[in-house]
Amino acid sequence: MLRTRQPTRILGVDDVDDALDLCARDPAAHVFVASRILDGGLGYGSTAAHGWFSQGRLEAFVWTLANVVPVGTDVVSWGPLAAQVHKVRRRCASFLGPREEVLGLWSETGTTFPNPRSLRSEQPLMATRTPPSRLGFAIDERVRRATLDEVDLVLPAAEHMFTHEIGYRPYTGSVAFYRDSIRRLIVQGRTYVVIEGRRVVFKADIGSVALDTCQIQGVWLAPELRGQGLAAGFMASVVEQAMADHAPLATLYVNDFNVAAMATYERIGMERVGTFATILF
Repeated sequence: MLRTRQPTRILGVDDVDDALDLCARDPAAHVFVASRILDGGLGYGSTAAHGWFSQGRLEAFVWTLANVVPVGTDVVSWGPLAAQVHKVRRRCASFLGPREEVLGLWSETGTTFPNPRSLRSEQPLMATRTPPSRLGFAIDERVRRATLDEVDLVLPAAEHMFTHEIGYRPYTGSVAFYRDSIRRLIVQGRTYVVIEGRRVVFKADIGSVALDTCQIQGVWLAPELRGQGLAAGFMASVVEQAMADHAPLATLYVNDFNVAAMATYERIGMERVGTFATILF
């Protein structure tokens, strides 16, 4: 769309198709942003994304809400977009996305941000289009969608996973907003659980769905059950159901130091298709 000569500007509703086209170049890497756009993230008055234009065409952009996520950026656009990212530094909790883009944008922006609490520069991005059952993998039938009356059973597992992964609790003060985020996922059929004795012992969420792709996140197994060979069957079932319920390409990204998790994902047929980086503040 030839509508501006400005090198950067906030994206709006007229840019939705162009932004989704950029995401579609690598849906496994950009399903998070694409899903937020489809949820209305570029609605009227939104300041969720800043685009970089060349000859009037959108060539790259950065999602700039709580998470700064680059899409289609390169060395030419990092500098101009960094000036926009600088403006949202007070509300930014993390940078995340394709490693080269995250680290490149950070190199242009980092001096204006607080020192990060953690820089995870090697996070394998994994994906599969093959249901694990086709590979002869046994599916654990105990894994199912959580129901609305189980929100308060899922909450402790979700809180434990978040705190262990990120390093602080997912909320301060009232739990109401965090509980509502869990409820929304359950209403959408995006939380899968194993429940034993009115306690969640395994859970995984489908955090994003777009472009025939779904992204699995929030994977958690009760600590006392780890190392018993349960994770592969549980995850195989999640992947199988996610592909049937949400999208044919299932993806996730994992920290490189989580060797056991990577082995589990590879065992059920997921392959590495890229590398992410995350910078946490």
